[in-house]
Amino acid sequence: MPLESIHFNQEQVLLAQLKEGEPRAFEQIYQLYSQRIYGRLIRLLKDEDMADSILQDVFLRIWERRVQIDPEQPFKAYLYKIAENFVYDYFRKIARDKKLQVKLRTATTEYYDQIEENIFKKENEALIGEAILKLPPQRQKVFLLCKIEGKSYEEAAGLLGISVSTVSNQLVKATKSVKEYVLSANGMALTIFLVAFKW
Repeated sequence: MPLESIHFNQEQVLLAQLKEGEPRAFEQIYQLYSQRIYGRLIRLLKDEDMADSILQDVFLRIWERRVQIDPEQPFKAYLYKIAENFVYDYFRKIARDKKLQVKLRTATTEYYDQIEENIFKKENEALIGEAILKLPPQRQKVFLLCKIEGKSYEEAAGLLGISVSTVSNQLVKATKSVKEYVLSANGMALTIFLVAFKW
């Protein structure tokens, strides 16, 4: 027997037990589907609290209407339809409620801002990396030791076999070069760069 048929038969048994009011069957149905429904709700709502709330409403509705469940019909589609109806109700409520409109707008903006921020950060990390690679070898080593690894001038001087004043001089020049490179590639990146390295 195909695997899909086995799963469908197991689900039919669980749904028949649920229809009879068996709590353990309800728990198993919840375990089977709650994460998938929750993921779908998060994508639609962009709000974890509301997704949690609607998830509970969905399964409460399943329990309340268990006698109407037809084990022969695809249960996942039935479950998704209930979840979507709750989401539509929520959006209809938002359309009438100004406070909820503000909450939804804020949640959505934060969600996309976070994505943009992550992309921007990765782009600028790559840009800084490019700038460091363009430095002369000794200047690059000084910059990496002092700015990336957090070594003191004395430690860097000892590791490289040069004087502390040379470390200081090389670091000033390296910092200037990297700043100029980042600024020329992306003016806005300079602010993040300065904050990241506390200059």
